Amino acid sequence: MDWNPAYAWLAIALLLGLAELTSGALLLLALGVAAALTAGLAALGLSLTWQLLGMGVFSGLLAPLAIMVIRPWFSPKGVAYGTTGTGVEKGRTFTVLARDFDDARGIKINGDFYRIRLAGNGDGDLPEGTLVTFEAFDGTTAVVSLATAKEQ
Repeated sequence: MDWNPAYAWLAIALLLGLAELTSGALLLLALGVAAALTAGLAALGLSLTWQLLGMGVFSGLLAPLAIMVIRPWFSPKGVAYGTTGTGVEKGRTFTVLARDFDDARGIKINGDFYRIRLAGNGDGDLPEGTLVTFEAFDGTTAVVSLATAKEQ
C-alpha cells in the first residue's frame, strides 16, 4: 500500500472526531468532517496548496453551520446557556428548594442549584416552597428577597 496524503487527512479527521467527544460543542466535529472532505481532495491528487485551500473553505462553511444550525437542535428549549449571572434573571420569582444530600436551601437557575441569602439580614434558611425574587449574585450565592403578593 503506497502512502497517500489522504491517509494523513483521514487520521486528522479521526482525531478531531474523537476530540469532539470531550467538548460537545460540535466545532471539532465540523473540523473533522472538513478534514475528511479534504482527504477526498488529496485522493483526487490535488496539490497541498489546494488541499489547504479546500480545508479552509470546508471549515469556513461547516463550522458556522454546526454551531448556529445543528447545535441548537441538541439544546433544551428555553434555556439560554451562558447568561446566568449577567442580570437576565433579576426580578424573576423562584421557589426555594431543599437540596437532597445536605438539606441546604437554594433556588435553581437554568438547571443549576444556588444557595440563597436574603438581602438585608443575610438569612438563608427559608422554608422549602417559599417564593423569592432574585436580586443578584454574591459569588456563587444568590441574593434574594421575599416575593411580594403582586409578583406571585
